[in-house]
Amino acid sequence: MSQHTPRSLTVTWGSEQILVSNTGQDLPIPPADDVERKVVEAGRANPSTLLTEDAWSAVGRAAIDAEGVAVQLRPTRQDPGGLLMVENVEGATLRSLVTRVYLSELLPGIQPRTGMEASEVPDPQVQGITEDGRPCATVRYHYKNLSHLREHVWQTINGTLSLNDYASSVLTRTITRNLIAHPVEISFEDGTESFHALAVRDGITRLASAWAVLAGHGAESTEVADLVVDALFGKAETPVPPGVPTGRHLASVREKWRGTLREEYAEAVAVLEPGLRAAQIGQTFVAPTQIAVGIEGHPGHLLAPQDIFDDAIRSVLASVHVEFKAWDDAAQNVEVITRALKRVIQLGDSLIPHDDLQAVYGLAVGRTPSADLPRLFPGPTPPPGTALWRAVYVVHALTRPELLERLKDQAKAIKGGKRMGLKGFGELLGPIVDLPWRSHKKLVTKQARNAWNNGGVLTSDVIGEWDPVPTGDFTTLVAPALAGDTNARCTLAVAGGVALIADKLLTRNVGSALNAAKEKGGVPFRADVSLIVEGLSRQDNELGLWILALVANGFRGDALPENAVTMRTLTRKEKPEGEGGSPYIHFNVDLDGEHRIARDADGVPELLYQWDVVYAADPERARKNTAPPAGPAPALPLPEPRTGQPEDLPGAAAAAPAFPAVDTRPASRRAADHRAVLRDSVTAARDAMDRLHQLEPEVAGHTPIVSRSVLDELHVQLIGLQTDIENLRRRITPAEDAETEEETV
Repeated sequence: MSQHTPRSLTVTWGSEQILVSNTGQDLPIPPADDVERKVVEAGRANPSTLLTEDAWSAVGRAAIDAEGVAVQLRPTRQDPGGLLMVENVEGATLRSLVTRVYLSELLPGIQPRTGMEASEVPDPQVQGITEDGRPCATVRYHYKNLSHLREHVWQTINGTLSLNDYASSVLTRTITRNLIAHPVEISFEDGTESFHALAVRDGITRLASAWAVLAGHGAESTEVADLVVDALFGKAETPVPPGVPTGRHLASVREKWRGTLREEYAEAVAVLEPGLRAAQIGQTFVAPTQIAVGIEGHPGHLLAPQDIFDDAIRSVLASVHVEFKAWDDAAQNVEVITRALKRVIQLGDSLIPHDDLQAVYGLAVGRTPSADLPRLFPGPTPPPGTALWRAVYVVHALTRPELLERLKDQAKAIKGGKRMGLKGFGELLGPIVDLPWRSHKKLVTKQARNAWNNGGVLTSDVIGEWDPVPTGDFTTLVAPALAGDTNARCTLAVAGGVALIADKLLTRNVGSALNAAKEKGGVPFRADVSLIVEGLSRQDNELGLWILALVANGFRGDALPENAVTMRTLTRKEKPEGEGGSPYIHFNVDLDGEHRIARDADGVPELLYQWDVVYAADPERARKNTAPPAGPAPALPLPEPRTGQPEDLPGAAAAAPAFPAVDTRPASRRAADHRAVLRDSVTAARDAMDRLHQLEPEVAGHTPIVSRSVLDELHVQLIGLQTDIENLRRRITPAEDAETEEETV
């Protein structure tokens, strides 16, 4: 029986006055061990569910009403599956229970919204789990180590709150709509013992916003992420005690954290007028959750048993975020193309072997890393396990004549359209192809995806019959391509075309680019991207084939070439050593030059620009339209390092003089010290801004380098500082002018 009467109260949340409803109730107490065992027994006995004992323990540990969960699992007269919620999705029936769970027992899972983004921390490998050939209602998230898990959760919370924040809504009404979750097994490459938990697959923004409420108004997304990671896994410096199972240790960490909150809440509601802290804890301690616990594949489905459950969950998410509350275009494209491929696999009428389709699906969604290419495609000459070769094999597989039309039909059905051309299909491929290098080429991701929307590398030959020719040196394919080898030509078209698009050397050119300077992205004529790739890969176009080969050879997935760097970036300081991949350069081609590299009159290699690429695709048309610019393009200017604050940031705090507690010096002497602090602080701020710009390409695409709230606050402060400086300048200007006039008389 609650000792407190639920009540409503008004609290201050920043500048808002928020009416908080239903505050003052007791927090739920931890379930007894025997209740958790009842959940395990009821779950294992239910014929419609299939989870491991550890997974059921995670469910029982998380639910605040474990007895109610056990009741839902018990068979009834009408249904041996009990009172579970039933959903029929594509190819499967999903069964779930609905309950309230502790917020601190929920991990943010993987969602297609983040599947198209540039991520600093890579997603874990997702592996389906089966038992006796039947699919389990769970998946395995395979991380490198505990640090990878912590950083991935931190990244998800930080990135989510950078996009949306429902904190004020959660504080007012709590989380009102069920989160969608399921058990996961967390495993590790380094041998750390695995454990089970609940992962939220839909409602991650609501989950993160509840944590933002707990963190308090004004807490940055990074601070909220710190709170989440410390509450779920403990402090990073506290290792798992030897001999203690990882899962048990982390469960005790979370329960200890909840115990601290219970004590804090009891004190907060014991007073006559509970305040903000009582509302923060009371409104976020638990969350309503729909937990998937059973999955049954429909007769005739051809998905591998380990893929059925994850595909069913993704279908549920897609029904919400593609058909109703839409993700952005790129996220939808990822979901559409992967679901279309799944449907083709389920239909089973493709001429491509089922195992090959499964391998392509693993590559497309990122479940299978590029390094596994030699294993997936063995043979006399297996392909190198690189990101670019992954792109070649994914594009080749998804554009086979026996698969392309089926994929387009399924994609049309999912999107609700009546027709889909090659440009529309290219738009779907863009965020699949760029998966391995998104974080390192973020500055040009938008232009690259626009290029895919303009046809990408889908030439008439590429969508025809051909097979990739694995090689460690793409230039070895030029000779056979010139001799009429279609396989060599198409391999160069895809590999070189993907590299040109990813490195912003081939974009969807517009009218304003006509006759513009080389270094500003100019082109000699307008044409679809796919037509440029087709022109470069013609059998009689030796120059175009060499450009494709050399660009593919020089391509790197961990950096951008200097050719693609914007002029704004060129004015910044060079990236310090150790901060990500260093830039590289694509050089223009001269068929008569040494190593086929074009050089100017001084022997300096010339940079390759989009003008050169487009010109080489159709030299005759380019000459008719306009002559190429005379002379080589100007070399890229190297940014001059600024002098001032030392490299160790933050700078001003370290450089500030130590003032005595009571300073009796004349005001002018004290003012000199403060002037030094002002100048050093401004210099340190400029250095910090430079470093933020340098880090921006590596920060996840869904995470701004600085959040909007911080920018707004800084903007207000800087406007105030600028005003004060201007006022000081105006006050001293007349006196200085007078002194100057007296001296000149």
